[in-house]
Amino acid sequence: MKDAFKLFRKYLPPYKGYVGLTIVFNILGAIFGIFSFIALIPLLKILFSLDSAAYNYMEFDFSLFPLNIPREAIMNNLYVWLSDQVEQKGAVTMLLLIGILGIIMVFFKTTFTYLGTFSMTKIRNHVVKDIRNILFGKIVSLPIGYFTEEKKGDIIARTTADVTEIEVSIMTSLDAIFKNPFIIFFTVLSMLFMSWQLTVFVFIMFPIAGAIIGVIGRSLRKQSMLGQNKMGEILSTVEETLGGLRIIKAFNAEKKVQKKQLIQNQEYRSIMDKLTLRRMLASPMSEFMGTIVVMSVMWYGGRLILSDSAKSMLEPEEFLVYLVLFYNIINPTKAFSTAIYNIQKGLASMDRIDKVLNTHSKIVIKDNPIQLKAFENNIEYKNVWFKYQEDYVLSDISFTIQKGQTIALVGPSGSGKSTLADLLPRFYDVVKGSILVDGNDIRDLDTTELRNILGIVNQEPILFNDTISNNIIFGVEQASPEEVEKAARIANAHDFIIETENGYQTNIGDRGTRLSGGQKQRISIARAVLKNPPVMILDEATSALDTESERLVQEAINNLMKERTSIVIAHRLSTIRNADTIYVLKQGKIIEQGNYDELLSRKGEFKILHDNQFYS
Repeated sequence: MKDAFKLFRKYLPPYKGYVGLTIVFNILGAIFGIFSFIALIPLLKILFSLDSAAYNYMEFDFSLFPLNIPREAIMNNLYVWLSDQVEQKGAVTMLLLIGILGIIMVFFKTTFTYLGTFSMTKIRNHVVKDIRNILFGKIVSLPIGYFTEEKKGDIIARTTADVTEIEVSIMTSLDAIFKNPFIIFFTVLSMLFMSWQLTVFVFIMFPIAGAIIGVIGRSLRKQSMLGQNKMGEILSTVEETLGGLRIIKAFNAEKKVQKKQLIQNQEYRSIMDKLTLRRMLASPMSEFMGTIVVMSVMWYGGRLILSDSAKSMLEPEEFLVYLVLFYNIINPTKAFSTAIYNIQKGLASMDRIDKVLNTHSKIVIKDNPIQLKAFENNIEYKNVWFKYQEDYVLSDISFTIQKGQTIALVGPSGSGKSTLADLLPRFYDVVKGSILVDGNDIRDLDTTELRNILGIVNQEPILFNDTISNNIIFGVEQASPEEVEKAARIANAHDFIIETENGYQTNIGDRGTRLSGGQKQRISIARAVLKNPPVMILDEATSALDTESERLVQEAINNLMKERTSIVIAHRLSTIRNADTIYVLKQGKIIEQGNYDELLSRKGEFKILHDNQFYS
């Protein structure tokens, strides 16, 4: 429960008004509920003709209140008043009046109970919304490096299944936590007033029953954690299968992926069987232990009534009401114990979510970063070293890009070209050395301002399941239809866009599946054009295209690069013939640099790359 209270302290404060209302309504509901039961005592007195007994008024002694409550005097004088009323108005009339009083009490009880549940529903829905928002915001804020180490399916499971588990297991238990303790508290007070000996006996029995039930509850959290982890693996398999369905079918690997999914599903079923059986044990175990406690109370209460020395302590009709009150706390107690079971299960999901929320980003933004409003002079890579894990993938890289220049990065796969480009927008941070923009270390800059001056076009276009227009304006706050069309024309995209079903309002499907590779690339270029950044990073933007698409995309890229500083990662060397400087990388080091003709004349690594590409 300690972890549950940490959760409540973290997420409930914004809704303390609703929490206060919930507490007040539940207290009032519990009080009126107790009064509706206490009204049974005079009703039973009349029905059993016990009002014929002679009662004399007794003086109240409040000298030691509240240590010594004059219970006997209170009950005696209540019976004196009741006897007088029966004599004056008749037993039938008094039965009717007491019945009406009971109905009024129940009306107020149910009304306040409903209001308490209404307030709690508001809290529950708002807290679940906040958890989803905070978790999604954290995921978006984490650096790209985090997602290379985690499975996408597991992250999806944390944002869906785990949040749902918290809603079902923890937040739905809030009603029991905020309502039942008040019912139990005020009921126990009434029971103490009626017979402290019997109530003490109850308090001896309940902890024994609670300890037995608690043994089962403690194992639920661990088992639930195993289940949620396994669900993350299942969702990862589903995500990978959907993404690679074309390859799966091409290699006739359907049975292989089905076998993997069947094994994971079987393991998940086994875990959930154990978890469900233990959770379902809560209700029958509570009922069985409750029956033992009830029978013990009936035995001990009967002993008090039948004992001559204690006869004045508990009247038979009072004992009947006492049993009613006792039954009144059994269901809340059972619900409370079930809530504890559910909370333990839900806390496993909260642990998984907290693992994401408590992840510290390796990209640290300073408290008072330098605001970069514009790009003025140059970008300098200064003795840059970088590694993902153990081995360095970039070693002592140094070069400068003047404003307006185009530089190209070439080399075999794995030489570090894309990694070098990814360091500029701080997708990763350098391990040693620095990258300077206008003389400022990018680690001292506001990351948002830094990325505002950059435009990126990747080898694989990244588009969203939305309209063409919304994909183009994705990187800007707002843009007019005219501005969108102008950007599309510069990117050689306008002609094919207007031929689609709804023009710029055509939905392109998941990841742009309704478009060809060249069309998707031109949309992503139009997005970069509309953003209009002074610095462009082009990561092998034409390498995966056919000849005609490459020509159209290359024209769009040439339009995009006009009067801009550009970093081009090139696979096809023909696309960088006009670059100011070409840097040839091999095994994370710059081994050659110069313009296109200079590098060809040196007959070094660039010449080998060139000949392999053009004469193979």
